Amino acid sequence: MKILANDGLADEALYYLSQEGFEVDTVKRDPDQLLADIAEFDALIVRSATKVTRQVIEVGAGNGAKLKIVGRGGVGTDNIDKEAAREYGVIVKFAPNGNTNAAAEHALGLMFAVARRVPFAHCSLKAGHWYKKAFMGSELMGKTLGVIGCGRIGQALAVKAKALGMRVIGVDVYHAMDSEVEYVDTKAELLERSDFVSLHTGGTDVVIGDAELSMMKPSAYLINASRGKNVSEKALYDALKSNRIAGAALDCYEVEPKREGEPFLSRLRGLENIIFSAHLGASTRNAVRRTSLEISEVVVSYLRRGDFQSSVNVGETVEEEGKRIYTIFITHEDKPGMFGKIATTLGNLGINIRENNSRELNNLVQTVYIIHQPPTNELADALRAIEGIRRVAY
Repeated sequence: MKILANDGLADEALYYLSQEGFEVDTVKRDPDQLLADIAEFDALIVRSATKVTRQVIEVGAGNGAKLKIVGRGGVGTDNIDKEAAREYGVIVKFAPNGNTNAAAEHALGLMFAVARRVPFAHCSLKAGHWYKKAFMGSELMGKTLGVIGCGRIGQALAVKAKALGMRVIGVDVYHAMDSEVEYVDTKAELLERSDFVSLHTGGTDVVIGDAELSMMKPSAYLINASRGKNVSEKALYDALKSNRIAGAALDCYEVEPKREGEPFLSRLRGLENIIFSAHLGASTRNAVRRTSLEISEVVVSYLRRGDFQSSVNVGETVEEEGKRIYTIFITHEDKPGMFGKIATTLGNLGINIRENNSRELNNLVQTVYIIHQPPTNELADALRAIEGIRRVAY
């Protein structure tokens, strides 16, 4: 099988894929070249640079083409047309863990930098000017950090912040177990109480606009290392210009340059109480290596074993679906045709198979079927009648 890693992969990941028997191409394709070549690949691995459009999916998976999976090295999948992938039976998977520490560390670094005014002092000294009083800062210890979006990165940041003596409050649709975050009921409450507000939400909705900025303390700082569109830059400009909040630190923007060295155009550049970084949250050698290995393993697990873990477009899991399910346990011989006979028997009795999982068991196979109808004695007897079935239990 062939894999196109259009945004590159770490050497360790390339070695792993080669050991697994995959042919990997890391030559970067522009959009036209990608369309011309994608049909010959079984898998496409990207980061944020490559846009996997509907047309890419249609060419890659239509008319007998080979594309089976798109892997996103990282968390956000906004650059992949997931609906088109669903229509064509192309699974989209992500690597959610490799970037977590790097992104959390970067958010914390931005907090230190803006609170202690390090970049401003640095630029002053680079220009040959020695100033101390002008760069009086604020400590993080004893302050309240408000985390909006308490997933992997938000939780990792909370652990680091609490180790510094900060109090961490948060809002999220889901409340993680064993969390370092003290959850509050509303975003408004979080904004009113926080000395630092850090976004880790994703998506394209505006999370911080005029109304939210007006709720923050005049001494508070806003940190965005999530998605550029989560913050209204016009609203932020007005708030910083009028000193409605103390400052901000951004790693992502509503509009970002597409290539290295292109101009960064933003009205925010003219302000004195904001610092910037160029979407560097995941840009560490450690994170690149971890993420490359993780997405490679995720892609291989699907191509080799049909494992849907870390998929983002395959619909609801059994738990999310909310329907009543039943399990039936079948011990059978490991020989061709067994699964077909079992499926046929279930189908003839009107039984819908939701999932099945199998493991080798002392030269036999133990298979657990998850079904939507309650098992009956009639079903068990029909299965036991299949040659090669050793045991049926429910």
